[in-house]
Amino acid sequence: MALSCSSLCNHLSLVRLCGLRTNRTTSGLYSPYVSCQSRLALCRHYSSSKVRRGIGRYVTSRLQWANSKYEGFLQRRFPRFYLLYHTFVEGFKLLFQDTKEVRRIKAKMSTGVKFQDLPYREMEKLRQFRRNMIKAIPLVMISIPPFANYLVFVLMYFFPRQLLIPHFWTPMQQVEFRGVYNSLRARHHWPVLKGLEYSSSKVKDGQLQTRLKDLCTKVQNGATPKVSEILAVRRLFSGPPLGMKRMRVHHMRHISPLLFLTPRLPGFLIGRRLNSHALELLQLDRALSRLGPHQLSDSELKQACYLRGLNSDNLGINQCREWLSQWLQVSSSLKESEVSLLLHTMVFLSANYPTGIKWSR
Repeated sequence: MALSCSSLCNHLSLVRLCGLRTNRTTSGLYSPYVSCQSRLALCRHYSSSKVRRGIGRYVTSRLQWANSKYEGFLQRRFPRFYLLYHTFVEGFKLLFQDTKEVRRIKAKMSTGVKFQDLPYREMEKLRQFRRNMIKAIPLVMISIPPFANYLVFVLMYFFPRQLLIPHFWTPMQQVEFRGVYNSLRARHHWPVLKGLEYSSSKVKDGQLQTRLKDLCTKVQNGATPKVSEILAVRRLFSGPPLGMKRMRVHHMRHISPLLFLTPRLPGFLIGRRLNSHALELLQLDRALSRLGPHQLSDSELKQACYLRGLNSDNLGINQCREWLSQWLQVSSSLKESEVSLLLHTMVFLSANYPTGIKWSR
């Protein structure tokens, strides 16, 4: 059947082509043989390309049918494995989409657009993609040796939080793992406040020293300070003893986990990484202020709060909007030389929000 259709297509195409004007004269001579040969070649090319497209569509449809049957079988017989399988497939789709989006943003930046001039969503996409790739590289390196991919699958199954990026987490795992990371981050709230109390003793201005101590005491007693109370001590975070380049290394080691950065590095590297991430966060805040927090979807809003230190999974949307509004009031008032205060605000605003219950040391 396919052969007869192909021959019919050849015949019809040839008749249609031969119906065109064939009397071409070159240097006064008629050459019908050359004209007919060129038309036959064109006809065969036209027919073979159509056949190839038809075969491609047929193979694609059969593969899709086989894949749907396989997924249905897994869903009926092995529902838990199907959930992992489906999560991985969707994860790779999301990762592929992110890669295309990042390429487009990089091409845009290559024309002279700077990172701080990008829209908020593009800035956040670049930031998150970079962090995901840093986490994924060790897993890729492990899987390079022959047959090592079997070991990788075992590790991925038993250690998904440590090895996989969020694209490959199930919805339940995303909530669970964010809770784990937030609890690890919350462990450093008390040491950061104690470090601030220690640094307050080195402040020469008596009024600023009192304000900083009162701010720490208020958070330690389970209350959330006002934006005005936080901004009242901003001068202490642009120079000694709490400026980004003036903080003690021990204090910076407790601030690093607030941004999910390792504290197990030399002091000068910790300071450089903290400054880089703090400036990036300040630029994100400025882009978010230009966009308007009300433009964020519910998931984007919760992710924005989580990035800035708040465990947003247990909060309502209105609570997240209220908290993010307070954060942006602080952030929009700061200069780049005062970004150290932005990092400490992760403790001031999120440690007791929204319950106000005193937390354990």
